[in-house]
Amino acid sequence: MIAFVRGQFVQKSPARIVVDVNGVGYDLHISLHTYSAIANKESGQLFTYLHITENAQTLFGFAGLDEKELFLQLISVSGVGAATARMMLSGMRPDEITRAIIQGNTKQLEGIKGIGRKSAERLIVELRDKLSKQSLDSPLSALTQNTLDSDAITALVSLGIARPAAEQAVKKANAANSGDIALEDLIKQALKNL
Repeated sequence: MIAFVRGQFVQKSPARIVVDVNGVGYDLHISLHTYSAIANKESGQLFTYLHITENAQTLFGFAGLDEKELFLQLISVSGVGAATARMMLSGMRPDEITRAIIQGNTKQLEGIKGIGRKSAERLIVELRDKLSKQSLDSPLSALTQNTLDSDAITALVSLGIARPAAEQAVKKANAANSGDIALEDLIKQALKNL
């Protein structure tokens, strides 16, 4: 119904944003992932999904189409509602959720508030094939690099480094390298960039 909204970001919080579109304020529910993408912006475009129930009409906003598409995949699973899907996207980045589902990593999915063992298993059973096919559309080297980057970022975060700083450090380390690099070397170079 409403594909996207573009306008001024009037009010922002980690869970909601009000976007002024030509004098009309749209109240959108957002994930932490989207919030971190728009935190320093005064205006912009958010892709939207209108969720209608018998008690409410809720507009969800997403910084990118990949996050919106994953959200739609998540809510298609029985027992996973819009609030749970938003919680998942707040707890993990879309590529991390996709990788956890493809790899059948129930432990990682259970680490998200609101996702128990049965829900994690249901997500894997129902979405693994769909998400695997989508991943095949992207180049294998990019998928491998994303996995390597994600592993390096996870290692840095476990060392006590804030996620945004870890992501920047890994990005700089990748820019300095032109070819394949081992995970240990990527982590070492990233630590030098902090």
